[in-house]
Amino acid sequence: MDAITKTAQLQLTRHAPEYWRVTINNPPLNVMGRPMVQEFERLIEEIESDPVLKVVVFDSTVEGFFLNHSDFTAPLESLTSLPPGRSGLPPWPDFLVRLPRAPVVSIALVRGRATGNGSELILACDMTFASREKAIISQWEVGVGMVAGGGPMARLPALIGRNRALQVLLSSDDFRADQAEAFGYINHSLPDAELEAYVDRLAKRIAGFDKWAIGETKRLVNTGLAPDVELGAGWDSCINSIGRASTQRSIKALIAEGFHAPGEVEDHLGQYIGDLNP
Repeated sequence: MDAITKTAQLQLTRHAPEYWRVTINNPPLNVMGRPMVQEFERLIEEIESDPVLKVVVFDSTVEGFFLNHSDFTAPLESLTSLPPGRSGLPPWPDFLVRLPRAPVVSIALVRGRATGNGSELILACDMTFASREKAIISQWEVGVGMVAGGGPMARLPALIGRNRALQVLLSSDDFRADQAEAFGYINHSLPDAELEAYVDRLAKRIAGFDKWAIGETKRLVNTGLAPDVELGAGWDSCINSIGRASTQRSIKALIAEGFHAPGEVEDHLGQYIGDLNP
């Protein structure tokens, strides 16, 4: 029987000692605030310290959303007042630099929006597979005068090339799974009906292999990872950008349109970002 551990917004299911699922569950929009960041920090401690774990799959139980943007209704201090993680970085970028270096395979199963933080999570994962019908990926921050805080500037150019990285970041638009696959942003897009079985089969296959060989292979591949300091610089620029008057005006305008609530703005954020700046 699967062992399930529930926290406020993350649900950890141990399908086997070697294979875990982490399910994001903060309805209605899977917005990320201080509590979820703290849960991700506790999670990375468990992932790094478990002696037999080999594969972690991240998914969501919230229809239409994998992991969304940050909570802009909360005071900025709710995130900036948290102590740094083991890497020396603030907790969210700390999680994002430690996950790729953990001797465990991380896989994102994306069905719904991966907006901002969600995109940053899939860039930190070792592999990403997405629903062709339901997945949407977005780095939307520039469209409201922000800089993204979780490292896409450091990671996207190496993954998809400088020109495409700039298209993703500077357009602030929505990218569907087939577009993301063509760019190399994700590993593969699949029909939604096939996605779960495909990821589960792959996770179980890798979980059956030798943990030392998995970790050593990751260590050698990781020579191409961006230095942690690059994610730290992005985080600092993000925090500074949020306080800009023009950014605050744009975010307030989006909220007035329905941002941060279920409905058209959250479902079609790329379109509404463009409408802010016709």
